Amino acid sequence: MRLGLSLGYQTAWTTAADHLALAREAERLGFSVVWAAEAYGSDSPSMLAWLAGQTSRIDLGAAVMQIPARTPTSTAMTAATIDTLSGGRFRLGLGVSGPQVSEGWHGVRFNSPLGRTREYVDIVRMALARERVSYSGTHYTLPLPDGPGKALKLGFHPPRADIPIYLAAIGPKNLRLAGEVADGWLAIFFAPEHASSQLAEIRAGREVTGRDLTGFDVVPSVPVVVGEDPSACAELVRWYAALYVGGMGSREQNFYNRLAVRMGYEQAARQVQDLYLAGRHRDAAAAVPAEFIDRTSLLGSRERIADRLVAYAESGVTTLSVSLFAADAESGAATLRTMAEAAELAGVGD
Repeated sequence: MRLGLSLGYQTAWTTAADHLALAREAERLGFSVVWAAEAYGSDSPSMLAWLAGQTSRIDLGAAVMQIPARTPTSTAMTAATIDTLSGGRFRLGLGVSGPQVSEGWHGVRFNSPLGRTREYVDIVRMALARERVSYSGTHYTLPLPDGPGKALKLGFHPPRADIPIYLAAIGPKNLRLAGEVADGWLAIFFAPEHASSQLAEIRAGREVTGRDLTGFDVVPSVPVVVGEDPSACAELVRWYAALYVGGMGSREQNFYNRLAVRMGYEQAARQVQDLYLAGRHRDAAAAVPAEFIDRTSLLGSRERIADRLVAYAESGVTTLSVSLFAADAESGAATLRTMAEAAELAGVGD
């Protein structure tokens, strides 16, 4: 099991310099990949292109580039460009986001996400392979049939035609799709105790194309807080969990809430959502079960984290990307060093 670093996106309390320092420290420690995210603020490809010029070995992953934000050929152009700038170190993560961002920020209807994703990946792969892009689907038609457009191909030769593609997936159908069309899965709120059912869906998707899980990259982003008291460490993650389970989406469409329900936390998930949507955010955070936080995070001492790393590796994780809940870049770097030590202690490093 390899280690990765999830930087997230720029916030009011982070800087690009912080992210660069953490990426460089992760590279020095032998981490395999650093991921950048986007929502409706900083975008992931700009950050990754910037990091590409200031690192030399670590892979650079988009987690994710939002499907409603770009045409598939635009995404292919960006992927090929960053892969070229980095000397073949780019990993393309894709996700449909959610209805609030898709429709509110990008003006793209959040309908048929599975079909749209399948066609999107088809076109991205076609463009990266430098094929002439001619596609007739339900959601995408290239070129348009009633105008002067013609089928084009990528205008330069990137170092790779097979840039690895990852899908951010939560629900069972999307997990199957990830297994079928992607090279890896970007997971959130991943608990080793509940991984078997999720990986079964991915395995079913792989079997559609005659493959098994060999070579498929299972990549959860896992919050990490180092300290002597795991309960105190969990308090730093509690607000994040409440935001996603309670407020990331509407009552009818919150994929993270549904995930918590499938994991066995139905009553708590409902309570967290009710409180959060009523504006009682503090109470919603308090209602997140401690067990849910502990099972989906790495909390406590180096030795306790090492024990959990063994569980993650045995559950099928191939790249564990740490999400730092640290006050600044210096303490974040210290957490990265502890993670490298814990992985060595656990004997799970690649």
